[in-house]
Amino acid sequence: MYYIGVDLGGTNIAAGIVNEEGTIIRKKSVPTGRTRKSEEIVGDICRVVLDIIEEEGLTTEEIHSIGIGSPGIHDRENGVIIYNNNLNFRNVPVRKMIQESISLPVYLENDANCAAIAESVAGAAKGEDYAIIITIGTGIGGGIIIDRKLYTGFNGAGGELGHAVIKVNGELCSCGRKGCWEAYSSATALIRQTKEAAEKNPDSKILELVEGDLSKINAKTAFDAAKMGDKTGIEVVDNYITYLAEGLANMVNIFQPGIIAIGGGVSKEGEYLLKPLREKMKSITYSSYGLEEGRIVTAKMGNDAGIVGAAFIPKV
Repeated sequence: MYYIGVDLGGTNIAAGIVNEEGTIIRKKSVPTGRTRKSEEIVGDICRVVLDIIEEEGLTTEEIHSIGIGSPGIHDRENGVIIYNNNLNFRNVPVRKMIQESISLPVYLENDANCAAIAESVAGAAKGEDYAIIITIGTGIGGGIIIDRKLYTGFNGAGGELGHAVIKVNGELCSCGRKGCWEAYSSATALIRQTKEAAEKNPDSKILELVEGDLSKINAKTAFDAAKMGDKTGIEVVDNYITYLAEGLANMVNIFQPGIIAIGGGVSKEGEYLLKPLREKMKSITYSSYGLEEGRIVTAKMGNDAGIVGAAFIPKV
């Protein structure tokens, strides 16, 4: 039996056929055209799904279901995207619209939760009963696995880990609240912190790396400067990891997961990020007082997480 996952983003609609092991055997993407009407976008989802089924030589009888992952708030029971700001979707009955063209079960889920599902079922957290998966990007996406089930709260909106406050009256977050973890530990926050440090320290290697153009600073720049022994780069990275540790310590103290898997571009720093992160967390988590501690690792699914997670929505 095969599963179809659709990663519905603001830029592209990516769909894939996934086997029982979590391997994508065929995938295809088309531009989303985010300003279009929902009927047109859902129509493209149907066309892409039907295309990959035909190209792989399968029939719908060999497909278990279609899963759709996208940002926003979903009515999972009725198959409705209640709110998706990226696409200007408001109460769009996606399940009903797809089933008018394809007679298969259709599931909906938040995109960050899909990443958590992918890591839980086929990635770094496979086999773990309790896991936290975070994705560091424009914001901080999060997913909580309890007893191998995705936790979403009574209203489906649970798991917004990036909006736990780590500094009262701190930096303004995109959500409108101040001091959110996301405002300090997202890739966007790291870029802001790197730019501020470069402006204050014009002799830093940071400016050298971007040829004096602050607009070229990305989430990797401070790490690159730190690896060159640059004092400012080292300070930016250390502060960033401190913020990241504070947020993760909150998650550990609440959930005590057996594993924390970190994804997104920043996670590509590997042990250069994870080793000091583990050290900082030792003194601020309750599990450090004689209890067995969960592992902190890099997520494995990468760019495939959205498709695989969406495909495996019915598995968690």
